[in-house]
Amino acid sequence: MYKILFVCHGSICRSPMAKYVLQDMVEKRGIAQDFYIDCAAMTYEEIGNPVYPPVRQVLNSKGIDCSGYAARHIRKDEYSEYDYIIGMDAENMHDLRYEFGEDTENKIYRLLDFTDYPRDIDDPWYTRKFDLCYDDVLRGCEGLLKTLNY
Repeated sequence: MYKILFVCHGSICRSPMAKYVLQDMVEKRGIAQDFYIDCAAMTYEEIGNPVYPPVRQVLNSKGIDCSGYAARHIRKDEYSEYDYIIGMDAENMHDLRYEFGEDTENKIYRLLDFTDYPRDIDDPWYTRKFDLCYDDVLRGCEGLLKTLNY
């Protein structure tokens, strides 16, 4: 079983989007039993909040349910619990290395590192480009599954 943790700044936009998109993909492919997928925030400001409404709208328009979600903060012990800890941008990567120290087990990646065009996924909280964020997340999740030979 692959244990995957998606991380972003507040965990109300990009990381829950990635969690629910990947969960939807593995369920539709009949491989959900091979995955445990979660997400967390690097900051405390959104703890307990649901998925941001415009993100929820995009997910719902794709038939993906994200109800019942509440943002939580990452825990230091999660480095040992997960196979992949996946941030969305350079700031997340910096914060993850600060949180966990050196990535001795090669677990920390940016989501778009799994594509042919590795780069940051812009935070739609600021850009307001929620559909573009979805497209990037979808591309990254497809690349991740391909990397895992699914």
